[in-house]
Amino acid sequence: MIDHLGITVSDFDRAKAFYDAAFAPLGASLLYMVPAEYTNGAKVGGYGRDRPVYWLHEGAVPAGHRQHVAFTAGNRAEVDAFYAAAIAAGGTDNGPPGLRPHYHPNYYGAFVFDPDGNNIEAVCHAPEGQE
Repeated sequence: MIDHLGITVSDFDRAKAFYDAAFAPLGASLLYMVPAEYTNGAKVGGYGRDRPVYWLHEGAVPAGHRQHVAFTAGNRAEVDAFYAAAIAAGGTDNGPPGLRPHYHPNYYGAFVFDPDGNNIEAVCHAPEGQE
């Protein structure tokens, strides 16, 4: 149902460094930068695996405005690697990798606040050993 989505980041280069590291274990990377003449000079870039689906737009982030976005991981090891990479890249813990059975018995996720306080998650829904 969702084709793509975007968030505003206060410092594009800082956010890019964070997302470059956090998305690498999930097989995603920065795929496209919109030319500045189409963005009034703001930095805008899209991340994805095969096409841009998660966009960063540099601008003023309203106080208290935080988004939650969850990204699909292929297996639990990718969730673990996402969490470790995101923390190493300056993210803040919001829930280490683990089962969240209150969602469903196989929900394995990890939550990290990005540099602007957005709650970024990697999740695997497959039973252990069936990823």
